[in-house]
Amino acid sequence: MTTLYIRYPAKASVEHGAAQSCPFAVVGDAGNLLQQGAAALGNLADLVASSRRVVLLLAASDVTLLRVKVPPLSAARLKAALPNLVEEQVLGDPADCVLAVAPALGEDGQRTVAVVQRAWLEVLVKALLAQGAHSVGAVPAQLCLPFQPGSVSAALSPGDKGLELTLRQSQFEGFGLALGAEPQAALHTLRALAGTAPVSLYLAPAMHAAYQPLLAGLPELAGVALLEDHWAHWVAAARTAAPDLAQGLGAASASARQWQRWRWPLRLAVLAVLVNVVGLNAEWLRLRREADGVKQAMLQTFKAAYPKETVILDPAAQMRKNIAAARADGGAAAPDEFLALCAAFGEAAAGLAGKDFVAALDYRDHALQVKVKPNTIDGAALTQLKAALAARKLELSEVAPETWKIRLGGGSKS
Repeated sequence: MTTLYIRYPAKASVEHGAAQSCPFAVVGDAGNLLQQGAAALGNLADLVASSRRVVLLLAASDVTLLRVKVPPLSAARLKAALPNLVEEQVLGDPADCVLAVAPALGEDGQRTVAVVQRAWLEVLVKALLAQGAHSVGAVPAQLCLPFQPGSVSAALSPGDKGLELTLRQSQFEGFGLALGAEPQAALHTLRALAGTAPVSLYLAPAMHAAYQPLLAGLPELAGVALLEDHWAHWVAAARTAAPDLAQGLGAASASARQWQRWRWPLRLAVLAVLVNVVGLNAEWLRLRREADGVKQAMLQTFKAAYPKETVILDPAAQMRKNIAAARADGGAAAPDEFLALCAAFGEAAAGLAGKDFVAALDYRDHALQVKVKPNTIDGAALTQLKAALAARKLELSEVAPETWKIRLGGGSKS
């Protein structure tokens, strides 16, 4: 995955409202530079769509960094309170600006608040989203310069109307200016703004020939060190730069684009769920109709067999009960009655000739309980007895030491 970094020129240095050339760099996850160049923002569609994230480095002259006394508030309350906190330092209505607060450095309550024109930033972010950007960030360019405590970092870059000066004074302080195209005037302005602090000035290699003699020949420019400008230090600082102004755009941020990518898959998933729900309900209705039909047929059969029955709660259970009662009235014993179970047990135990092992018999819950004398039945004899009972559709289980339970296979029958 890659990240696309774009240095957008200052509005004051652009002639026709849109930058004709934006320096860009494509960087891998490990920080390695894969591609660099300069192109109009509208011509970067392929790189924008193929990158995991697009980071705009907004010109320092377009982003104002304010130092504001911030009370201890939660993130949500601080966001709501920011317009009131910066109202006295912002020209115009704070609602027309995007406000983003930087992390706290100390315990004095002072925080840096980045301010940028909302309408202008929305145009840039929406242009990137329209080209297929997955995620968009926007950070002040002045906070993307290398910084060493006790010194000032600066960069001069050419624009459509002259030079852009970017200055960083501390971790969360910096500003920018749009200057004319005269190198000497730009250096004097830089020296005046930096005060007596040493300055690290980053210039493109092609600009060194014009600036190096001036630095060597003008004593008042002492303390200005000329360094080569390249993407490595911009990217290194931008990866951890804060605050991110794109987060203050709300619905205009890249998260909206992320949801749009899932719009059709989500619709298909909902459609699949609806189809399955409708199918399950149709199957349930069919099975319910079948169950109602079976229940009605059982009720009609029961009424035909027992027309005098007025209360019918469970036709199947009442039918079994009536059949058992009819058999008992006719002199037929049920297979799970005491006498039937005793007779079947006696026949099965006849194969164990010469063994007097029964201590007591009891009948409970349609089952015969046999108390066995200790040490009279070994494993082989018990296996033989179980087989004989199984042949008579009875099962034997040992419910306690020396105690058997004999009942019809599959549980008691009523």
